[in-house]
Amino acid sequence: MSMQYHYDNLAAFVGKELGTSAWATVDQARIDEFAHCTEDHQWIHVDAERCKLESPFGTTIAHGFLNLSLLGGLMMRMGAMPAGVNRLVNAGVNNVRFKAPVRAGSQVRARVWVQSAEDKGEGRILLILRAQLEVDNEAEPALSAECVTMLFRE
Repeated sequence: MSMQYHYDNLAAFVGKELGTSAWATVDQARIDEFAHCTEDHQWIHVDAERCKLESPFGTTIAHGFLNLSLLGGLMMRMGAMPAGVNRLVNAGVNNVRFKAPVRAGSQVRARVWVQSAEDKGEGRILLILRAQLEVDNEAEPALSAECVTMLFRE
């Protein structure tokens, strides 16, 4: 599509894929930081030696909520928010499904489609982006979710 992805023409993008983000590394340091911040130190996330022996994944894996949290930044950096927007507010996440593990050291990226753009009046649009977190060299995405954002016109 050759038209600019802009607040004024969001309806034309409904059902269209916006693209993919750059790859980001989910290394053990990132997993450990998330464990510290959330106080979720379950061994499957932080104990590499035990995972070698007991985990079906053979290594530590990222927390599902870490993977979900990565979507926002990846989507922003790829340009998932349209031009012509003064500010945006996260309004929630619908239908989150954790589908596959993200092993420590993996590369992930977001793939994003415009699901809907509902005019709410007063210079606001409720934008729902359908997103997947893809894992390099894996057939199935780590997760899928519908990211709901209120956009405010410039």
